[in-house]
Amino acid sequence: MHSRTSMSTSIWRNQAGTRRAAGPLTEGAGRAGFTARGVLYLLVGMLALQFAFGGGRRQADQGGALAEVAEQPFGAVLLWALGAGLCGMALWRLSEALFGAAGPDGRTGKKRLSSAARAVFYGFVAYSVLSFAAGARGSGSGSSDGRSRDVTARVLELPGGQWFMGVAGAAVACAGVVIGVRAVARRYRKHLRLGEIPPQTRRLVDTAGVVGGAARGLVFAAAGVFTLRAAVEYEPGQAKGMDDTLRSFTETTMGSWLLVGVAIGLVLFGAFSFAMARWRRL
Repeated sequence: MHSRTSMSTSIWRNQAGTRRAAGPLTEGAGRAGFTARGVLYLLVGMLALQFAFGGGRRQADQGGALAEVAEQPFGAVLLWALGAGLCGMALWRLSEALFGAAGPDGRTGKKRLSSAARAVFYGFVAYSVLSFAAGARGSGSGSSDGRSRDVTARVLELPGGQWFMGVAGAAVACAGVVIGVRAVARRYRKHLRLGEIPPQTRRLVDTAGVVGGAARGLVFAAAGVFTLRAAVEYEPGQAKGMDDTLRSFTETTMGSWLLVGVAIGLVLFGAFSFAMARWRRL
């Protein structure tokens, strides 16, 4: 018993030591990742606002955001910087999966699994952005709606594909609800160094965190419902990417005003990501 306890303690100390040694690298990577995420959400929200008010020539999704960046002065440099930042986010999440995250529950299996899944997600997003920056315009800027329908069609053709898509859609919808509830409950506060944030700025961060997180959760939940509907009806065309999901909000009784509210929320989530880059515990 004593031998097993000593071994466990030694392993924990080795992991903690490795995490501390990689600390400056992973911390910088994480902060760059939050900044890059903030830029993407800020742009998507602004594109959605343009559409809500009858303008806009780009889709309100990652592809539209990247195309917008590419047209700016030094656009190519900005695209590579965004891709590098998202690589940093994937690296930081991977370090959490391997060595544990900050906080008392940072080394639990649930937390590690969540970090690993996020590392894969951000790795994929980083790859698409870097591919776009390298000239493969179809990979990063393609329609999220078209990709969603294509993937759904392929999966539905597989044995058990209808069940898989149904479960995936339900999982995304539930994740959206969880994201929104956690934002409204201000669960993000436990990750922030609140003592370093001036009181007035803290109120602004809370506004951005609550409204932005709720809007992000609503988009995820709606996209999940559309995917679930596509599986139930065996109709790939029912699946929607971010752009079509946002546009669908104009079909509600609130009309374009719901899209305006969600778009403002996404802009605020972008600003909240910048705050996380500055004050989050990593």
